[in-house]
Amino acid sequence: MPEELLSVRDLETIIETRSGTIRAVNKVSLDVGKGEIVGLVGESGSGKSMTALSIVRLLPEPFAKIISGRIIFEGLDLVSSPEEGMRRIRGTRIGIIFQDSMSALDPLMTNGEQVVEAIRAQNKIERDVAEKKALDMLRLVGIPDPEIRFKQHPFEISGGMRQRMVIAMALAGRPSLLIADEPTTNLDVSIQAQILELLREIRNTLGTAILLITHNLGIVAWLCDRVYIMYCGKIMETGPMEKIVDNPSHPYTSLLLKSIPKISDANKSKLEAVPGDTPNLAEIPSGCVFNPRCPFSKKGCSEMEPEFSEIVHGHSAKCLMYDPIRKSHWVSSSG
Repeated sequence: MPEELLSVRDLETIIETRSGTIRAVNKVSLDVGKGEIVGLVGESGSGKSMTALSIVRLLPEPFAKIISGRIIFEGLDLVSSPEEGMRRIRGTRIGIIFQDSMSALDPLMTNGEQVVEAIRAQNKIERDVAEKKALDMLRLVGIPDPEIRFKQHPFEISGGMRQRMVIAMALAGRPSLLIADEPTTNLDVSIQAQILELLREIRNTLGTAILLITHNLGIVAWLCDRVYIMYCGKIMETGPMEKIVDNPSHPYTSLLLKSIPKISDANKSKLEAVPGDTPNLAEIPSGCVFNPRCPFSKKGCSEMEPEFSEIVHGHSAKCLMYDPIRKSHWVSSSG
């Protein structure tokens, strides 16, 4: 792995609801190296976005809060950092691309004004200098006719260009880490490919590390260096992308890969899907959280929570099938 940039250790984030306390992020550990693209993958409700919001401390308090764990970014523990310090880090050292580009942009401001505002928030410079930097930023993210788009409003440009505007704003402070939360949501396939290629170019040209959050393992397989598979607030499997694709070791990962549409599936009447539904996070199953939906589940899976087991160097999965201490219990159990 490249030199460490972000290190999250045993992070726990809870949300207080009328139904009870939800552990949205449950003992999560992950790393992002300098200049690395890392994927965080899982179904809706798995805790991916809450993990991202926890990292940058943008949780909807007081209902959501971090209760334990460490978030070390460039040597600084973000969990214990004062809010004033976090405001300096957001946008300058850590950029964020939110899911919905239309809601991330102010419909009453021109596109250019919003990029200029993002730049001036991070740099105390004159407006004319910021406007030149903003135009350079629009060119960097591949917006055609940037002088024209600069003067238009978000509703006057396409969804793909709006997403590029959001990326330009996230890059305004030239961050070392970019958190991209479902950056291709609501975009057609060809535009999705363009945005993903843009993210790759940003990493290659600026050296920016990227934490890509998505439900689409196919996107991650095409773009990322390493991946973390998340389910019910927990990391279930992690490793280099090629090892995950060639040898998915957790049943959940295998099912996610099988659900990706392929050209060879064109004649099939139905796509494969992960069976069952994601459980209510206020009522997490005992033992392995995936056991109610797992095709290999046995009695032991509902009784014991597995620890991470190394499949090969750098590739680990949280499943009783590989747990050296608990495997015998899984083998001998029935049901």
